[in-house]
Amino acid sequence: MQKFDVLIVGAGMVGLTLALALRKTSQLKIAMVDTLAVPELDENIDVRVSAINVASKNIFANLGVWSALENSRVQDYQHMHVWDKAGLGKLDFSAKDSASFPSEDNLGWIIENKVIRHALWQQAELDEDIHFFTDNKLASISQGDSEVFATFATDSATHNSASNSSSTPIAPIIAKLVVGADGANSWVRQQMNMAMIFKDYDHHAIVATVECPQGHKNTAWQVFLPTGPLAFLPLRSAQSASSTAGIADPVNNLCSIVYSTSPDDAKRLIALDATEFAKELTAASDGKLGDITLKSERFTYPLTMRLAQDFVKDRVVLIGDAAHTIHPLAGQGVNLGLLDAAALAQTLTAKLNEHDDNHAELVNTSDLKAFSRWRKSEATEMITAMAGIKQAFAPQQSPVKLIRGVGMNILNNFAPAKNRLIAQALGIKADLPALAYQKDAL
Repeated sequence: MQKFDVLIVGAGMVGLTLALALRKTSQLKIAMVDTLAVPELDENIDVRVSAINVASKNIFANLGVWSALENSRVQDYQHMHVWDKAGLGKLDFSAKDSASFPSEDNLGWIIENKVIRHALWQQAELDEDIHFFTDNKLASISQGDSEVFATFATDSATHNSASNSSSTPIAPIIAKLVVGADGANSWVRQQMNMAMIFKDYDHHAIVATVECPQGHKNTAWQVFLPTGPLAFLPLRSAQSASSTAGIADPVNNLCSIVYSTSPDDAKRLIALDATEFAKELTAASDGKLGDITLKSERFTYPLTMRLAQDFVKDRVVLIGDAAHTIHPLAGQGVNLGLLDAAALAQTLTAKLNEHDDNHAELVNTSDLKAFSRWRKSEATEMITAMAGIKQAFAPQQSPVKLIRGVGMNILNNFAPAKNRLIAQALGIKADLPALAYQKDAL
């Protein structure tokens, strides 16, 4: 048997953040299980990117990984431009316009998922009490009165090809708590029969990297089309990241697109050749970024709202996409997951820090229920907001489109409401985990 305090299933962005957060605030011994190899960083830009807000940036900074991210490929943006293709409405946000948050120079950062995971993994590998199990998947989880028992599969086909694996059985793990951070199709959630609420958004997302000759101008662009939203997220290229300090950087014309549209339209768009697809993007964006060129493969996936009825079941906790998935139109999915990780670490270690040793009971039922209510409340609020925005921009009759456009333009010139929206984009709100605040505020 191998004994640990916490077993985290899934070493993605959220699972790794939890491991680092637990180690920062306690002496807990962590096991991480994930057979997905960490890719080496090269000049190929990952089409999967995340929009990181200020709260998430603070989490990374407090965990000691932000500097590594900054030295890689991170693209900050200070502006957002949103407009309605079917009407005259538009919204423009700028970090400098936020009177309530004058210290914030950026609205957010666009970072490739593989860059984030690589930085977190490297930091976690430096900690001798974070133990990685990358050769075998788990086969089963069973709960006892005071511990959770997890066994490994021995099928060699599950092994990470990059490792020196063998068919030798791996000793089972005993832990006080298991955390499912293993994504939308969570194996942990299925093993524990944790009920989920599902709703098909009737949208598929297309993601790709494109070149925009007008330049992204450190701006996140989003147009609401009759079929759904199309976002252009500014990217930092490998050439930009390695450019010499003090020399003006001309490479600022790459964007990651997230094109949410109906399943039939997504099928049509994917079937187009690269030139025709790029022409559709140029037309959809009203040529605001110039004549667009496709620079990568296109990937598509269905969008589904998922929400666990409870994030906790005895000694098992769900976080990140294992607990909730939302529509990507506001780019808040990964930020919700990172806050889950910071909040769970805070919940688990608060009691430990009241004692001189680390042998206090880790799993406190009332504390875990409070965590579940805390995080489920925010996830539900975000799901509701996304549903409202999606519905507001659904195809409408002309009078409704006119009202929608007028409302957007009024909002664009109403500072108090606009300031509140900027705060939402920044991720600045009440009741954040301590790690989500600036380091000097801790």
